[in-house]
Amino acid sequence: MRRILLVDDEVNVLNALVRALRQQLAIDEVQIEAFSNPLDALQRCCECNFDIVISDYRMPELSGIDLLHTLKEIAPCTVRMMLSASTEFDTVRSAIAEAQVFRYIAKPWHMPELLEAIRQALVQRDALLEQQLLVDQQRRRRDALRTPQQIEAALLDEEEPGMLDIKWGPNGEIML
Repeated sequence: MRRILLVDDEVNVLNALVRALRQQLAIDEVQIEAFSNPLDALQRCCECNFDIVISDYRMPELSGIDLLHTLKEIAPCTVRMMLSASTEFDTVRSAIAEAQVFRYIAKPWHMPELLEAIRQALVQRDALLEQQLLVDQQRRRRDALRTPQQIEAALLDEEEPGMLDIKWGPNGEIML
């Protein structure tokens, strides 16, 4: 089942968006959760995974950009979208640059455009998860080929970078 999280401080807009999406999306295939408080939404994102988070831009307590930027750090495979009445270029650019927003949709939204953006976001989510799976598999394979000494050296180098870099002199002596 796909999971979509909606965040907008304007309760009427949030309810209209939830209603519209529930009418258009298969209820047995998509679970929609909605929050009017971005901090509550962020807490929920820490508790469970969402495929897509669609957030308003201007909200009290935490802006949409800050919410989505934080979400990028805690759930990098969640596709982030922004829905806003602001169509200023700097706002759009900032959202894309800072929070790596997948789509920026202007209010009032057009349902066919929003549904297509959600469809594309789900394709993007699948691609991100596949990419993460491949990276994890590659890391496990690489780690399986390493000796315990190599693994220990890598851990030590992570904790104390450069500690294992030894400079040798021309006669085989250690250079300080």
